Amino acid sequence: MPQGHGEHLTGVNLPASGKKILEGALVAVVSTVLASLLWVTGGLDRWELRTWDGRVSRMSRPAPSTDRVRLVLLDQQSLDWAQKENGLSWPWPREVYGAVIGYLQRAGAKSIAFDVLYTEPSAYGVADDVALGDAIAGSEQFVGALFLGEKTGSVTSWPGGVAAKPPRIRRLDEWLSGGGGRGGVTASRGLFPIPEIAGRAAALADVQHNPDPDGVYRRVRLFRIFDGKPVPSLALACFLAAYPDSSIEIRRGSISIAGRTIPIDEEGNAILRFRGPSGTTYRQYSAASVIQSELRIRAGEDPVIRDPDAFQGRHVIFGFSAPGLYDLRPAPVGGVFPGSEIHATALDDLLEGDFMAEAAPRTTVAVMFLLALLAALSVAFSRNAWRSLLLFAVCLPLPVLLSLLAYSRGTWLPLVVQEAAVSLSLLGALAVNYATEGKQKRYIKSAFRQYLSPDVIEQLIAHPERLKLGGERRTLSIFFSDLQGFTAIAEGLDPEALTALLNEYLSAMTDILQEEGGTVDKYVGDAIIAFWNAPLEQPDHAERAARAAVRCQEKLSELRPGLNTGFAVVGNMGSHSRFDYTVLGDAVNLSSRLEGINKQFGTFILSSEAMRKALPETFPAREISRVAVVGRKEPVRVFELLSTKDFEARERERVVFSDSLGAFYEGNFSAALESFLSIEGTDPPAAAYSRKCRALMEHPPDRWDGVWVMTEK
Repeated sequence: MPQGHGEHLTGVNLPASGKKILEGALVAVVSTVLASLLWVTGGLDRWELRTWDGRVSRMSRPAPSTDRVRLVLLDQQSLDWAQKENGLSWPWPREVYGAVIGYLQRAGAKSIAFDVLYTEPSAYGVADDVALGDAIAGSEQFVGALFLGEKTGSVTSWPGGVAAKPPRIRRLDEWLSGGGGRGGVTASRGLFPIPEIAGRAAALADVQHNPDPDGVYRRVRLFRIFDGKPVPSLALACFLAAYPDSSIEIRRGSISIAGRTIPIDEEGNAILRFRGPSGTTYRQYSAASVIQSELRIRAGEDPVIRDPDAFQGRHVIFGFSAPGLYDLRPAPVGGVFPGSEIHATALDDLLEGDFMAEAAPRTTVAVMFLLALLAALSVAFSRNAWRSLLLFAVCLPLPVLLSLLAYSRGTWLPLVVQEAAVSLSLLGALAVNYATEGKQKRYIKSAFRQYLSPDVIEQLIAHPERLKLGGERRTLSIFFSDLQGFTAIAEGLDPEALTALLNEYLSAMTDILQEEGGTVDKYVGDAIIAFWNAPLEQPDHAERAARAAVRCQEKLSELRPGLNTGFAVVGNMGSHSRFDYTVLGDAVNLSSRLEGINKQFGTFILSSEAMRKALPETFPAREISRVAVVGRKEPVRVFELLSTKDFEARERERVVFSDSLGAFYEGNFSAALESFLSIEGTDPPAAAYSRKCRALMEHPPDRWDGVWVMTEK
């Protein structure tokens, strides 16, 4: 059996479940640390932003608040109408926009925001600017646009004549002193509307958009600070125009507005929750239809826009969408958005109160570790390479599913770093498996290939824990055989011929034993010792052993196996440097005795009563004797196992022998002898009994119990 050389099996040292868990945990920790380093150094940002855009595209849905936002766009249709119907070329007189403001106010708009910078006087003269200013002054809901930044604009302080109406933000100074707003919340320069417009607006708002490093617009800054004053974004200004008494409080990580808590980063940015692609998410109206509707109402005619509630209670943002005027911005949904629609998205999120929140770093790391641990343990406990590949297919989508679930709950859970951790964990666990279990599997194959069938070896590789340290007591079926007359044969052969003969004989017998799932214990000269039900459990071990014995005897008629089923100690036994996987115990000794008794009875295969009881009743066998063997106090009933062919061909001998045996047990030796004599010419056991009967008749025993006492091993 396998001999150790400084190495041990589990059973002598195979990894147990606890060791697998520890290895999996270590792999998960290392994978989490490596993935985290890639994450914090920005190595994964590009891919994370791309995957985020994919999530937004697939998960964006309108909200109830979406219907509360309207867009009025100066589109190509409006330019064509102005040119054909009114002879107006671009740029339009600004008093035309006054008609837009007038109609929207008449229609009951909650707020009216112009995403248009009037930083230069009108080409049509001051009167044109005054006309627009008058229209603006007549609307308490109007929000004008200004642009704040670090490099753009010549204004560095709040212009005189422009009323500063900053929103009151509680705890702003505390937030700023605590490190909030770093990276751009404070602007040093600005572009303001001309005084005729800026001085008449109910509110002014910053219309600057802040893209992510890849140029895509995913976030919005709700306010900036200019000249010491907080300036709201266009979306926040629209919200405050409708809810002027709203309380605003800022803390680290969030800003509360009118009972809505909005997650923000340290720069004051909130992550937009896009509601759908551009052009179809928010109801849009052509500027021409709005202007015509206002002009018709003034003339006492029906408006072009027939729906009287189209703008009632809605927030309206006016912007440009005509080619050449189109303010295109890359966005996660649909490729590009007009700037006014990004403002609309921010306003929608404010109204609904459901901006996206970025998962806390500790949450991301915790999820990352759990996924990495799951992946590592899955591979650690997988049984083969195919299952490991299947685990890749199962584990890699898990971060995607979690990130989509997190999105549905309003959270940006980083995806790419999770995938990195899981991938590293899977690969790391495979490497550990190869280094530990792979080495173990190679050792098992090397150690057992001469003693076990390939199928059994594969089962051991799949379940190495079934090899246990030292010995264990287990019910086994044991095979013990040698060749009748081998000593005489060996004496007549030279060493080379004897070796060749032995190798041929042992190979043929071993093939049969292994085909029946047997474990070859050892060869002792011409003797073979094998057993079943270890190292793997075999519920039909007795039948396997019996079939193997019959097949071996049919292959080589000189073979005389002895078989027994009983408790024995099986396992790796020996020193730390050298050990055998072997069996010990009385059950083994009995099988050896039965092998020797074959010679006395002239039988081919003898089994104990214990084995006969473990076999199916239909297995061909006949009782041979009750024997008392050397070394055992209690007698043993023994049976001869037969092939189906012999069992059927020797029916007469079996019947006569059975009747004769009954007479023998009863002590009627003369009747038994007469019966045995009738078949002794064709049945060797009957001949042995004939001799025994004569001996007992010559020297009758004092007390007869039917037991044949064996005096030889």
